[in-house]
This record gives sequence, C-alpha cells and structure tokens, in this order.
Amino acid sequence: MRDLDELSAWLRLTETPGIGRASARRLLAAFGAPQAVFAAPPKAWLEWLTPVQADALARPSAELTALIQRSGDWLGTTEGPPRALVTLGDPAYPRLLLEAADPPLLLYALGQTGLLNAPGIAVVGSRNPTPQGLENARSFAAALSDHGLAVVSGLALGIDGAAHEGALTGPGSTVAVVGTGLDRVYPKRHLALARRIAEQGLLVSEYPLGTPPVAVNFPRRNRLIAGMTRGTLVIEAALPSGSLITARLAVENGREVFAIPGSIHSPQSKGCHALIKEGARLVEAASDVLEELRLGGPAARSVGSAGATRQAASPTADTATAAASGDPLLDVLGFEPVTLDALSERLGEAPAALSARLLELELAGEVVRRPGQLFQRLVRA
Repeated sequence: MRDLDELSAWLRLTETPGIGRASARRLLAAFGAPQAVFAAPPKAWLEWLTPVQADALARPSAELTALIQRSGDWLGTTEGPPRALVTLGDPAYPRLLLEAADPPLLLYALGQTGLLNAPGIAVVGSRNPTPQGLENARSFAAALSDHGLAVVSGLALGIDGAAHEGALTGPGSTVAVVGTGLDRVYPKRHLALARRIAEQGLLVSEYPLGTPPVAVNFPRRNRLIAGMTRGTLVIEAALPSGSLITARLAVENGREVFAIPGSIHSPQSKGCHALIKEGARLVEAASDVLEELRLGGPAARSVGSAGATRQAASPTADTATAAASGDPLLDVLGFEPVTLDALSERLGEAPAALSARLLELELAGEVVRRPGQLFQRLVRA
C-alpha cells in the first residue's frame, strides 16, 4: 500500500479509539472499502455505530493524524528491507490466517512478504529453557527450514530466539510475529536477531508503529502464530505458559500440534507432557513433523549467515548418532541428569578422571552441567 488516502482510511478505521475490530468489519461489510466508509456522511454510519463512535470516527485526533503521517513515511522509506501494509483483501494476506478466528484487518510487514503464504510451522516454547531445549529449538528449526518450511515464532527470549536462529540457516527461513510496532524491537537483546530476520526473513505485526511492549498484546499475537501455520511444535513449556495458549489456538483452528517430551523431573517438560496426554503428536525427530504434514525431502540448499553453503542434515541423523556415540562416557551418561558418583559407579572409574573428561565434553557442547553437580548429555534433533 503506497496511496496515502488509502492508508489514511485504513488507519482511521482501525485505530480510532472506540472503534473495535467488530465495528470496523461491520462498516467494511456495509460500504465495501475504507475509502467508501469515509466518502459517506457520518449519519450513514449510525446503523452500525453509536453516536459517540460515529463522532470519534468523523474527527480524527491529533495522535491519529500523526500516526498516519508516520506510517506513510515508514512505508515510503526505500532503504533497507521492503516494507508493506497488507490488508485483509490483499492477495499477499496469509490465506491460512483468513481461515482462523479473528484475523486482523491489516498487517505491518518488514522483509520478504512472500513468506506470509509460504508453508509454515510454528515453533514455540519456554522463555527460560534448558540447554537441551535451546539445542532442540535450533536443530529442529534448521531441519524444518531445510525442507522448505518457514519457521514462525514470536521473537521472545529462549526457545523463540533459538528457533529463529536455526531457521535462518535454511531456505525456508523464518517469520517473527511481534507484539509491538515494527519500529520497535522487544526484547532489546534480540535487536541484532530482528535485523537479520528483516534481511533474510520477515517481521510481522498487527500493531501500529510506536506500539510499546504491553503485556496483553503478546498472548493476542499468539493467535497469528497459530493461525498462519500448518502446525505448532512446542519444544519446552511449563504449566501454564503462552506456548500452551498457542497450541490451544492451533487446535481450535484445526491445525496439528506437536510436542517434544522431556524429563519427568523438569518443570519445563510439564506443558509438553500435558499436550501429549491431550493428543498432541509426540516428536523425537524433525522427520516426525514432516511425515505428519506429508512433506518430502529437503529443499534446495542456501547460503547460511556465515557465508558457507549448509548441507541439509537428515532430521534423524543426529539422534541416531547420539544413541551410539562410541564414547563410553556419553553412552552411559544418558539424557537424564546424573551425579558424578553415579557415573563413577557405572564406569568403574575414579571421579577425578571422569571430572576432567566431563569438562572436555562440556566445552565440546556434548554435556551440560546442572545445579547440584548433576551432568546431562545433550542430543541434537
């Protein structure tokens, strides 16, 4: 959208205080387009609006006028990634989102808008994940992206960020659905990641420019993550969590839900276990997701962010390798936290010697040290 009159009409309709989405939809159904709404006399709106609403719509505030100008300037910027305002009737609007409940009337987009209608999978999870959860998010997202799926997540700390990073290494790329205006980045720690996504993937928001991080907006944006994808994969989630909200919304939209199981002792596994009990597909490898979605082999290779061509890994190869590593210590360590004394007993070796070997494996990213001098093996999806 580049026409300032059209932009002004859309923003007046959607951002006038007191005019909710339901009222805006009624006016669009009656008049056909925002410009037609404002071409009609205000008294013609009274069949669908209260007098107070009609008066507010007829008299745009100074704040709304400034937003229209700011949005026009933002859309008109030619430097950097492409910018777009995609409305409900636009061919670029996500088709799957049209089938979901309560689709937004417009979307702000920064980056590759073609990803709005690419085959997508939501990958979500805890903001406070375990090291294994972070590794799973990166490796699963990379494998799914290698097979041409756009990985959709929410740019939050933890699983979301790791999923975006993994997906950027493959041709499917990634879409970040955010809860602020696109002229802001939240959390600030993901500023560099957001810039990479804008260059190589897509940032999307239903919120106008200047919208700050407000708590209520983040659960609302989850309906977009669930609605514009073919399924939702939950990596780790506590009880309760925003990830479970996304999974519930996916079910309500008739989409698939996948969950990775974890330790029965980990609070971050409780949400995934609950989903599996309720019928979510238990996932051990990316191939489980691909099979359920009836997708075939890997897509064409792409150049990753490091500049070297990345070879698409078999979604089950790393898991199979981990199951029989050839390293006796790794083989007896397993994927549940275990004490040094227990490892010493299993291998019949002195704790001092094992401690040195565990440090080497920890530095190599094969083992993680947990509180209480517990050790746990990492597995890559």
